[in-house]
Parts: sequence; C-alpha cells; structure tokens
Amino acid sequence: MSYPVQAPPRRPGPVVSAAAVLLLMAAGAVAYAVASLLITGGTVDRFRTAAAGTGAGGGEIDTVVSLLRASTVLSAVVGVLMAVLLVGLALGLLSGRPGARVFTWVVSGLGLLCGCCGLAVLVGQRAAPLRLGADEQVTAELLALVGDAYPAWWIPLNAAMSVAQVLGYLLVAVLLALPAAGAFFRRAVPTGPPPPSAAVPTGPMPPAVPTGPMPPAVPSGPTPPPGDRP
Repeated sequence: MSYPVQAPPRRPGPVVSAAAVLLLMAAGAVAYAVASLLITGGTVDRFRTAAAGTGAGGGEIDTVVSLLRASTVLSAVVGVLMAVLLVGLALGLLSGRPGARVFTWVVSGLGLLCGCCGLAVLVGQRAAPLRLGADEQVTAELLALVGDAYPAWWIPLNAAMSVAQVLGYLLVAVLLALPAAGAFFRRAVPTGPPPPSAAVPTGPMPPAVPTGPMPPAVPSGPTPPPGDRP
C-alpha cells in the first residue's frame, strides 16, 4: 500500500536571505584569508627594507617578521574555519532545523562583538599610536613600520570588512527573528508515513460458537430392542 509523499514546506524569503548573507560572508572570509597570505611576502620585504634604516638589530627584526608571519597564518586559518561554520549554519537554516537558528543567533552575537572590537582597534591604532618605554623605543618603531609596510589599500579593506561583518551579522539576526522565519522553524516535521489502519475482513463471517451450556451427550452404541428395556 503506497502513501502520498508530502512536499517539503516552502522556505520563506527571510530564511533564504539569511542563508544567502551567511554564504556571502563565508566567501568573503575565504577571500580575505587568501589575500592576507598573498601579500605577506611583499609586506615582509618592505618591512625589512624600512627596518634596515633604524637602529634595530637583525634579531629584533627577525622576531617582528616571525610574529607577522605567524599572525597572518593564524588569521587565515581562523577565517577559513569561520567560513566552514557559516556554510554549515546556512545549510542548517535552509533545512529548517531550529537548532541552526538558535546557534546562528549565538554566532551573530559573537560576530557583532568581534567586528566592533576589530573596528575599534583599527581606529585606535590610527588615533593613538602605540607608545612604549624608552628601553623599548626600537620595538615601538618596528611595530609602526609594520603598519606602513602593508599595501595602501589593506588598512581600508580591513575597516570595510569589519563594518560589513557587523552589518551582516545584524541583518542575519533580524531576518531570523521575523514572524515568517519563526513559523518556518516551528512547523511540525513529519517523521514518516502514517501507520496502516487495521484491515477489515471482507469475506464470509465464521459461524458463531455457542456460549451457553452444552446439551447431554447421546450414546453412540446400538440401541437395545424394546423387550430388553427395563
């Protein structure tokens, strides 16, 4: 016996839009990670050239270069992992999983916090450069050269990425809070076809079995002649 296949509920526009924003942010994170790795070589070369004119020794310059390379690789790895997480959240939203909606809100809150902090750090570095003690003046000078060694478009790109991150997470959180999205995630998910109903017999009914007292048994032997009867 076959059962009709129920069509999956149609995804509302807010859910599709939220998933699209997450996928777009994931692509941006991967692109940013790749770009940061590609510009590292040129940034290091420009930094070494600028640092050669200071009083820093070779060991100090190598230490800053090592920190620069390590921070770049770490940032790229975090960006790729974040992209994978965002893709997973987008797929979970499109499949209608309520847990994906809640987890997306959590990630959006953390993303808003990180984006605001990153934007504040960029503004703070430009408004108030790092100031160290007199014995660490060379280190402060080298760190200032690191910012100048990046391409001219890199710092504005970081600021734009931070702003886009804040707006993107905020938009996703708002879209998932709309009534249409809430109804989509609260829907009843069918777990399988309905159980078959009990079959009703269509043939002849069996004879009824008597339920009263049984009649006395009739002897089955030969009947005696009338003269022999007592």
